[in-house]
Amino acid sequence: MIGKVIGAFVGDRLAKQTSAIGGASGAALGVVATTVLRRISLPAMVALGVGGYVAKRVLDKKHAEEAEGASSNSSKTPKRRPKAAAKKAA
Repeated sequence: MIGKVIGAFVGDRLAKQTSAIGGASGAALGVVATTVLRRISLPAMVALGVGGYVAKRVLDKKHAEEAEGASSNSSKTPKRRPKAAAKKAA
């Protein structure tokens, strides 16, 4: 019982930091997470941790490449003012 309360508290705190999950959803996910962690074996926990780490690294690398591509594309094209802004400036 105490584990579920702690899991709900931690899930609620994590939900406040994540915009995609609300407070009640985070609490429910915390309760589910504690139950799942109690049921799975140690090798399965390690596999989930390694899989999450690899997925994060791949996504971070992909976002970095997209950001690099966007910055290099913007420097190659000349910046032009819209016609309305050009007329007002003149």
